[in-house]
Amino acid sequence: MLVPQQEDNIFGTKLTDMEAATGVLNHLSALEAQARIRQVQPRQRTRLEELRARVKALTMERDRLEAEIHVHKDIEKRKIRLNNRCAGAKEAEEEMETEGGENEELLQLMARHLHLKELLYAHHIIGGYDITETRRGKGVCVTLSTAYEGVYLKTYNLELDVKPTLRIARHNVPPFIVLGELSKRGSLQDDLRGFLDTLSTQLNAFEGRRQQLKLLKELHPSVTVMESNALCSILVLMLSTPKKKTLLCTLNYMDLKRCLPTAVCFDCEDEMLPESPEWKDNSKLLMETPVHKALGTMKNSACIA
Repeated sequence: MLVPQQEDNIFGTKLTDMEAATGVLNHLSALEAQARIRQVQPRQRTRLEELRARVKALTMERDRLEAEIHVHKDIEKRKIRLNNRCAGAKEAEEEMETEGGENEELLQLMARHLHLKELLYAHHIIGGYDITETRRGKGVCVTLSTAYEGVYLKTYNLELDVKPTLRIARHNVPPFIVLGELSKRGSLQDDLRGFLDTLSTQLNAFEGRRQQLKLLKELHPSVTVMESNALCSILVLMLSTPKKKTLLCTLNYMDLKRCLPTAVCFDCEDEMLPESPEWKDNSKLLMETPVHKALGTMKNSACIA
């Protein structure tokens, strides 16, 4: 009776150790899964907090701009009142004193308007974007302003769905800028700011090229625009020299993120003319300077008529 009793005890002890080892492994697996969950959740919360803070900051910026518009309207009203009073033949001394106070207030408002305008320009330079909530929080509208040489040009808008995932719903971006490719390249889901920066750069470059073409036609009527496309990525000009020689100048803008051409080519019946040092300098000038300014320099140096 003693021997079987010992064998049962020995077998029972081995079985208990195996169960304990299995329980420890299960417990370690559960702890590892919990650790992975804890690593993912803070990143999600941090991203959400960043987006909320960004929306709050942009909302404050929108309110500031609305206040600027209100101040601007107030200034215009006061200017009209002052002009009407100055047009009168005579004014009483009491009205002159009141007018002096209003002039001082007008100057203060004009200074405030100038300050806000400078802040708006700085906001644009540092890459700020105006974002407005739409459809009761289900979407946002992003406004992208374009400018060239300190002149504000066209404004573009993107309406984004934020639920269930971030995606572009509507926009007025030109069709030759493929948003689908930009969203994949700029990782719209993970880096909205990077996507908007890339898009804004392309839009500003496009509007800058188009503005250069407009200024070229206004400032240089003797230069004939032979060809240009909707993207303003190619421009063919007919130039005339003081010696009545004609050249075709082709500007290629292959880098759509820039306002300056990446290649310049001259064609002329006199094949030696484009190879001369003077016209090689002109080619370099056109690649480093906006076309309307480069043509002005070439005209002042008597290279073109």
